[in-house]
Amino acid sequence: MAGAAEGALAGIRIVEFVGLGPAPFAAMLLADMGADVVRVDRPGAVQVVPDRVTGRSRPTVAADLKNPADLDQVRALVDGADALIEGFRPGVMERLGLGPEMLLARNPRLVYGRMTGWGQDGPMAPYAGHDINYISITGALAAIGPAERSVPPLNLVGDYGGGALYLALGLLAGVISAGRTGRGQIIDAAMVDGAASLMSLFVEMRAAGMWTDRREANMLDGGASYYGTYRCADGLEVAVGAIEPQFHTELIRHLGLDAADFSDRMDPASFAGLREKLAARIATRNRAEWLALLERSDACFTPVVPLADAPDHPHLAARGTFVVHDGLVQPAPAPRFSTTPSRIYGERRRPLSLQDALARWSLSRQD
Repeated sequence: MAGAAEGALAGIRIVEFVGLGPAPFAAMLLADMGADVVRVDRPGAVQVVPDRVTGRSRPTVAADLKNPADLDQVRALVDGADALIEGFRPGVMERLGLGPEMLLARNPRLVYGRMTGWGQDGPMAPYAGHDINYISITGALAAIGPAERSVPPLNLVGDYGGGALYLALGLLAGVISAGRTGRGQIIDAAMVDGAASLMSLFVEMRAAGMWTDRREANMLDGGASYYGTYRCADGLEVAVGAIEPQFHTELIRHLGLDAADFSDRMDPASFAGLREKLAARIATRNRAEWLALLERSDACFTPVVPLADAPDHPHLAARGTFVVHDGLVQPAPAPRFSTTPSRIYGERRRPLSLQDALARWSLSRQD
């Protein structure tokens, strides 16, 4: 069998309908774990965004879903799948004749994963949006950035944290349930739901009076002196995360400051003044000097590293957090498994015909 896998999800078959953003990222995670994922894309489709990383570890099949013969073969492919991933607007798959009711009737064990921003229902469901829009109504965007304005945190909170990871989690839970009960189901993974779920800690802190809706006024949003970024004498940035007392003591000791000056560091009224004091001290030396004193200690003190330089950080290099594959430096599969390690399945990344995909899965069923 071509592209045989040994990962934790070896033997799990997934059909992915090619889209943008979180759906292919979720499929990449599952494929790196050994799932046999087959991507279905339009013939001659032009990539809007390069997918040498997020499209790895799985082949692509070209199918004209308006052609009855291709549509029948795609349905047959789904008949042999454990799960399906699609990221279109609500109603698109139904109009194509690939809606969940039809496919679950054919394959009752199918776990049908639907990735959208707004969800399958609700007043905003039919309309366009992007990560920034989805997180803007959940409280997440309002909490991130300097005091004067909110700042989009790349598209990590909606697309990937609140979208792809919840989709992958839902699909895996659905496959486990189907294996136990014989019944598949629909997974409605909405980025608004996932982003709201990610805010659970802050909902809890706000209810306890430990969080305010003002930015840069809280312990984890850059307001507190012990949790934020600072600029060194050479203009380079460092990150400080010394929340616990013992870690803060270590930080203050290495910086050569008086611990008595920081006795009220947990009082929000003291945040601004203590930040200024810490900033002034850190600005007296170059970053390399501070790192030599602090990086390998419990002071929770690290450099702010640009993406281009991240693979060369000694810790990430030692762990192999980045790898070179297909001539491109890219993140290695995560998380790590002790007995069924994930890997990038380079031999899988090639075009397949629908006939080849069906034959491969048919042969697998005979093994």
